[in-house]
Amino acid sequence: MSATFDRRTAIKGILAGTVTLGIPSGLSALAIPKEELNLESNMLKGRINHSVARWCFSDFDIETLCLEARKIGITGIDLVGPKDWPILKKHNLVSTMCNGAELNLVDGFNDPKFHEQLIKNYAEMIPLVAEAGYKNLICFSGSRRGKTDEEGWNNCVLGLKTLIPLAEKHKVTLVMELLNSKIDHKDYQCDKTYWGVELVKRINSENFKLLYDIYHMQIDEGDVIRTIKENHNHIAHYHTGGVPGRNEIDETQELNYSAIMKAIADSGFTGFVGQEFIPKQKDKIASLKKAIAICDI
Repeated sequence: MSATFDRRTAIKGILAGTVTLGIPSGLSALAIPKEELNLESNMLKGRINHSVARWCFSDFDIETLCLEARKIGITGIDLVGPKDWPILKKHNLVSTMCNGAELNLVDGFNDPKFHEQLIKNYAEMIPLVAEAGYKNLICFSGSRRGKTDEEGWNNCVLGLKTLIPLAEKHKVTLVMELLNSKIDHKDYQCDKTYWGVELVKRINSENFKLLYDIYHMQIDEGDVIRTIKENHNHIAHYHTGGVPGRNEIDETQELNYSAIMKAIADSGFTGFVGQEFIPKQKDKIASLKKAIAICDI
């Protein structure tokens, strides 16, 4: 998520109407004949399970994004709530990181004044995620607002441990995202891997893990490959993004995503890697195809 074009902005745009890019104007996704889909999934190597973040491609209606994802070989869509799950199922795609229970990115589990509403939201959403056959539900620490690390950890444990028995019962994993506090999310508390890992250890349940966003962690701490190797057991999901700018993950930026994907695959990771970059190129689907090619080690 960038400071100028972030998840919150994009989600508002999803419901306000769409512009189908890379497909002739006026052609709905459902009008594309099956014989023209040219599914490429059999061309992928299979070491990485690929998904794509919905908000980054909000110019596309959800049907079109699903069809384009299937053609590339992507098998999941990130950050989709219950309203769009039937569409994903229709296209045999998985909601790889469910959302919709969080309040926002700044009011999270590190502040007890938000616990009542958060616990209500997550207690309602966890069974829905399980009923749909999905596994991961995103959550956030929230902003520090002057709290020490210890205060943040204690408050998060207080709120999350209330929900862990329900998550365990339904086999749903609550996944807290690591976000950078240097550029995009000033004052966010879960902004370093050590902070998230310590919280995972204190929760002490297989149903609470981290979303390691490579873009965010490159900005706030770097040392991505070593960090992944040492902490992969605490990570349930990964996000990509070019640094700087959260744009294409190609030669225009500083990260070696092929090497990072090899480290992820070598760790034995069996979850999903979600493409969460904001395409700058006119042909957004071409950018997505190239990102998958880079990551399909």
